Amino acid sequence: MAGLDLVYIALATREVARLSKLLGEDLGLPAHEVATPDGAKQPAFAIGQSTLVVLEAGHSFLSTPHTGVDHIALVSNDPSSDVTNLNLPIKPCDNQGLNGNAQVCVDRSAVCGVELRFTQSLRLTAPSGQQVERIDHIGIASSDNAAAEDVFVRQIGCAYESRQTDMEVSQAIESFTSDKYGAIYHSRPPKPIGGLKVSFITVGDCELEFLQNFDTSQGFDIKHGTPGDTKQDQSAIGRYIEKRGAGLHHIALKCYDIDALLPRLAESGHRMIDLQGRPGSRRARIGFMHPSGLGGVLLHFVERQEL
Repeated sequence: MAGLDLVYIALATREVARLSKLLGEDLGLPAHEVATPDGAKQPAFAIGQSTLVVLEAGHSFLSTPHTGVDHIALVSNDPSSDVTNLNLPIKPCDNQGLNGNAQVCVDRSAVCGVELRFTQSLRLTAPSGQQVERIDHIGIASSDNAAAEDVFVRQIGCAYESRQTDMEVSQAIESFTSDKYGAIYHSRPPKPIGGLKVSFITVGDCELEFLQNFDTSQGFDIKHGTPGDTKQDQSAIGRYIEKRGAGLHHIALKCYDIDALLPRLAESGHRMIDLQGRPGSRRARIGFMHPSGLGGVLLHFVERQEL
């Protein structure tokens, strides 16, 4: 294969103009146009070594009718041969991809729910911008992280980056207060109330973040439009898999100064969930935009130091 670089990420939205404004005007990503097989020009934004392609939800080039991260494409000079050599089952789709390039679609059941294509390069990579550096990761709702690592690392040849467990616990404290003997406090053992198993696998200059429910017996608890916590994150992943099955869930962009960026986007008229960074994976600080303001695309920002 020519490499395991990420060619592009296809974003399906009900608000093409608003999402394009965010990426181009507000974040300063170089704007381009790419052609879908129907001949229509679609907005595309170079970021790091990859490209974000924005399409109207329901477009014939997309893999599903849903909004959000629709599919990702890995670079290949000969998609058909490479997919065959990797022993991946092919899903029927148009053999013509963006800008007339050859493409092959992979059966998502063989790659842990990820809508995956192999295609030739768009050659639209860009230098780091003033607001965002590159894609940090692509979040994937996973039902089996071990299987995902087996497919993407062992079979496809991506690099393993790291694993972690996100856990939220509740701890009860009893107190015994006496006017003669004073106060005694007793801590009960902590009880898990939410958690995720997380695997990061490198593709190009970003990672695939596989998020697996730590305990499927725990119920869903989602407070829409408010800053989340580990329990809510677990609930969001569980609810997504219940409705759609395992698959692409969100996208995260790596920024330089999250506490400056989030309020600036709010001032530009974007609907925000977070106005300042909060703790996230890999010692990061993160902040989410509201998906309703981006036509159904869940996007957040990450500020973190590389190790």
